[in-house]
Amino acid sequence: MARRWGPELLGDGARFRLWAPDRETVTLEIRGEESLPMKRESEGWFVGEAPARAGMRYRFRLSDELAVADPASRMQDGGVHGWSVLTDPEGFDWQTRDWTGRPWEETVIEEVHPGVLGGFAGVAERLPALAELGVTAVELMPVGAFSGTRNWGYDGVLPYAVAESYGSPNELKALVDRAHDLGLMVFLDVVYNHFGPDGNYLGVYASEFFDEHAHTPWGGAVAVAREPVRRFFIDNAMMWLDEYRIDGLRFDAVHAIADDEFLDAMAREIRAKLPGRHIHLVLENEGNDPERLAPGLYDAQWNDDFHNVLHVLLTGETEGYYRGFAQDATHKLARCLGEGFIYQGETPPGSDHARGKPSGDLLATRFVSFLQNHDQIGNRAMGERLVQLVDRDRLRAATALLLLCPQIPMIFMGDREGSRSPFLFFTDFHDELADAVREGRRGEFAGFAAFADERARASIPDPNDPATFRRSRPEPGPDAEEWRGFYRDLLALRHEAIVPRLRGARGLGAEVLGEGAVTAKWRMADGAELAIAFNLGAKPVDFPPQEGTLLFELGEAGEPASLCGWMLP
Repeated sequence: MARRWGPELLGDGARFRLWAPDRETVTLEIRGEESLPMKRESEGWFVGEAPARAGMRYRFRLSDELAVADPASRMQDGGVHGWSVLTDPEGFDWQTRDWTGRPWEETVIEEVHPGVLGGFAGVAERLPALAELGVTAVELMPVGAFSGTRNWGYDGVLPYAVAESYGSPNELKALVDRAHDLGLMVFLDVVYNHFGPDGNYLGVYASEFFDEHAHTPWGGAVAVAREPVRRFFIDNAMMWLDEYRIDGLRFDAVHAIADDEFLDAMAREIRAKLPGRHIHLVLENEGNDPERLAPGLYDAQWNDDFHNVLHVLLTGETEGYYRGFAQDATHKLARCLGEGFIYQGETPPGSDHARGKPSGDLLATRFVSFLQNHDQIGNRAMGERLVQLVDRDRLRAATALLLLCPQIPMIFMGDREGSRSPFLFFTDFHDELADAVREGRRGEFAGFAAFADERARASIPDPNDPATFRRSRPEPGPDAEEWRGFYRDLLALRHEAIVPRLRGARGLGAEVLGEGAVTAKWRMADGAELAIAFNLGAKPVDFPPQEGTLLFELGEAGEPASLCGWMLP
């Protein structure tokens, strides 16, 4: 039987476990109590039992000089270098126990950063406005404990523990409970491909946790082929979905895990253990691999291709990864709408390897589309949003395309209010690590024309400056009411006319009408055809004759910044 990570309550006591194959001895320290030598069992596991209660502080002593938190700690006191806190997983009084979720086809996501919104309580305060607008799911950027009090979440080192600066485990459960009461799903971004640079001690006592022969941009790859490592991550996914009643997970950069068998096994185990609930599993995967999106595995993949090509058409920017979408951008967008992925085995410019596999047979709902997300705003040097880069009418047309096409739409916090607030890259590191992160961040932009000069790069906000974090809180724009009304009307139309027909919808192809202009069609579940024609270019084009029922019209048909959508029986 596979051993489980983390503490287990046993009546008036608890059992503690640690996988430390590199150590001969480990001592359990309980604050205010006598230390307890742990028993070394087979395969590098240490086990100890002690009288305990929820709220008790504990840690593992590896040597006279080093004591570490439980890597499967559910809560920390004093940060990632501090004490772990024993929690009662059954200690929350759920008010929505009968909630089973919502079908994937109903999903409209808003991605949020809990920290800049005031923690879990701050996110909960925003939920009624989301539900009223027509959003059906809030997606939290990673909440696992990280070093300091400010971070995007991708530098987490204790993935079972919620970040102290966001709130307690029960406060996260209260957020989920409130969301379910409003009919909203909650998704969580989880990071299983790497750990952050400060506070991860696994390599000190379990070097086998990492694969020395495989590397990622963040260091050695996690060795998910080894059973203890596999269980660490699968059990973490189960904790969020079962104990916290989260409705779905977004798995960060799974191409850096590079183990499809592990990914498939994780999806199957999750679905087998949670029958009767709508559980949604979504990948971020640069590999554009449709095999992971087969029935019974993952519901969808974030479709960066959709964002990238639309960003090129809207802004004219072609530096960095946008280079791969600059040539024949309109034809690329047509392929994206008709077939899902743009790169289906081709080699992007500047790359030395092919990307993707054919995706034209996939359902339209296998793709999560977006105009902006945390990466696409925050990875800009100054964190600007599209509302600052694109004229209003063209951005409205692109937004209408996002919200009305059958791919699952995702917006980023602030989009629906026309926010001009930047979303910047921020951390809370100190000393040499802070210097390395700041200079590394600025160095990333040395190849961009606007920042080729060292003085220009010096203007890029310091990630560790608290002001960088404060500036990233999304404040409503001066035209917030106009944007809210625009989103509200489009989402009402989506839920009324498109969602009921969405299950099983497939692309029927797309045609280029002119530079920046495309018409696309999809076969819906009831046999009807959804058609959308739009022009994001600078010159008028001829839209195809409109047949059937007109659903939506923006601008004068065929003129720049226009869009028409109609349903053909």
